Amino acid sequence: MTHEQIANELRMLCADMVQEANSGHPGAPMGLADIAVVLANHINIYPQEANWINRDRLVFSGGHASALLYALLHLWGYDIDTQDLRNFRKLHSKTPGHPEYKHTHGVEITTGPLGQGVANAVGFAMAAKRAKAMLGSDVINHKVYCFCGDGDLEEGISYEACSLAGHHGLDNLILIYDSNNISIEGDISIAFSEDIGARFRAQGFFVIEICGHDYAQVNNALLEAKQSCKPTLIIAKTKIAKNAIGLEGSHHAHGAPLGHEVILESKKQMGFSSETFRISEESRTHFKETAIRGEKAYQAWLTTLQKSGQEKNLEMLLKKDFSNVSFPMFNSLDSNHANDLQKQEGRAGLAYQNAIATRASNGKILNAIAQANMGFIGGSADLAPSNNTTLKDSKDFPHGNNMHFGVREHAMGAISNAFANYGIFTPFCATFFVFSDYLSPSIRVASLMKAQVFYIFTHDSIGVGEDGATHQPIEQLSHLRAMPNLLNWRVADANENALAWQVALTLQTPQSFILTRQNLPLIQSDSMNLENVAKGAYIISHSLLLPDFTQSNGNTHKITLLASGSEVHLAIKAQEKLESEGIATQVVSMPCFELFLQQGRAYSLSLFGDSKVFAIEAQRGLELYRFADSVLSMESFGASGKGDLLFEHFGFSVENICKSVKDLFE
Repeated sequence: MTHEQIANELRMLCADMVQEANSGHPGAPMGLADIAVVLANHINIYPQEANWINRDRLVFSGGHASALLYALLHLWGYDIDTQDLRNFRKLHSKTPGHPEYKHTHGVEITTGPLGQGVANAVGFAMAAKRAKAMLGSDVINHKVYCFCGDGDLEEGISYEACSLAGHHGLDNLILIYDSNNISIEGDISIAFSEDIGARFRAQGFFVIEICGHDYAQVNNALLEAKQSCKPTLIIAKTKIAKNAIGLEGSHHAHGAPLGHEVILESKKQMGFSSETFRISEESRTHFKETAIRGEKAYQAWLTTLQKSGQEKNLEMLLKKDFSNVSFPMFNSLDSNHANDLQKQEGRAGLAYQNAIATRASNGKILNAIAQANMGFIGGSADLAPSNNTTLKDSKDFPHGNNMHFGVREHAMGAISNAFANYGIFTPFCATFFVFSDYLSPSIRVASLMKAQVFYIFTHDSIGVGEDGATHQPIEQLSHLRAMPNLLNWRVADANENALAWQVALTLQTPQSFILTRQNLPLIQSDSMNLENVAKGAYIISHSLLLPDFTQSNGNTHKITLLASGSEVHLAIKAQEKLESEGIATQVVSMPCFELFLQQGRAYSLSLFGDSKVFAIEAQRGLELYRFADSVLSMESFGASGKGDLLFEHFGFSVENICKSVKDLFE
């Protein structure tokens, strides 16, 4: 069979999938079929060893082209059969509407929102560059292929990511641009007219322009790209819904089934029968050759690995063992501040002389983790000195684990997702908390995948101070707490931070650390231990008037002050005053809202008893009504001024807390 015949069978298979689902996007798969047939001769994969570290990565940034991806995975021999193709976009199928990592065998990463996959591909290419520097060019030498379209390149994230790709000269990156000039609303000329070739050349790419339906041109372009010393953009001019009678080149073929009649007529014109989901043995043989070639490459690689002396290093990277981390402990028992501790049985003390910002303690913790795990890698969006994220004993990427993302938060998040999925890295990335909005779509995708990515967000509240309302996060914490699978740590002090990290490294899900700019006193509490922190909330300071809040207390009022982060020490100060006035008061520190929810109602009752609960959080905090009778939170944006004065101004003071608590009992 000719390449054209194989491609026609492939594109009609995709059309059948969309038609069977009565939902989906036939246009892009049909337009890309010719390129996919040729790519099968170049890509280096082995489905029986799907996690082979030196495999080529294939990313569909336009996730709406998923029908083509599933068809290829099926034909290459991944765990997707014809029935799975028939179940395309149906509930509980292996073939959802957009590709999902770990859900479908062979899918490298979850894409969906346009542009994410381009940045993911850059991330995979960067991960490969770092892996190559660590393990050698004989062990790591694969390529990263990415299909993208007009919409992907319109998104700002693609510009961010490709700028970084060009800067680092990622010669292992090959972007295949499906340039069909069609968007959902019609011809792209209504909103998009830039010279893409010039843009990418300016970013440091090698650019090739071809007809995407000419097999010789596609093949030669891939050969050139594989030999390039730069990242490559192949601009492939294609027709959306290629060979669909009456719909070829039409935007109407983008997001709706072609219809039975169009499919039948199109098949007839190509010389095919009306049979659905048909792929000839000749076509299957073409794609099986990819796996056969991949097996040979894999076996040769195993021999190379054995000779390289890198087997133990690779094994260590794959295991991601954090058990040997020597976490720092922060001293709160210095005799110089014994008076500050107020050592009373059952009540936490505050050590002000040893106060340290949680961003600063976090920097020490990151370095401790990096000392014990060579795959711990990350950096900041041009804020490393403020975020305290520099790994002091490491060089800069690609020769070390310090990443410099520049002011590219959105791409930073997506690149970190790719590092997590690469297989040997544990990534972190950082910025100011208020700028978490810029990478929120990437965080969401990480949460969908349960990818172990750590987000370091400093400058966490109105405590930012003089930079004012534009830089003071208010609603961001509530937003992140609403995101499924994401754990958010807002720790009370340096030692709680160290304990939180010990928990976090054992959990296979994305997590954020929301940290202060301002110094926080160290809290002396016997309750601050790994077991309690792992529950997300615990009694950090017991009442002296009523040590057990689960017991009846007669007519004595009792209140639980629930707080996180910098507000915990404020709650402890308010506790002392309230108890001096006869109100039995305990303080619950809640470093992780989501883990606390997971403990269930019985655990929360064991903490609160029948006390009233008053929550304190210098952010929006509406979700705290899940536990609290009343919440002291931010009801507006912030202001410019000294952080301590802002806390006072917005009501985060001992006096206002005590007044608000008393109001609950009136």
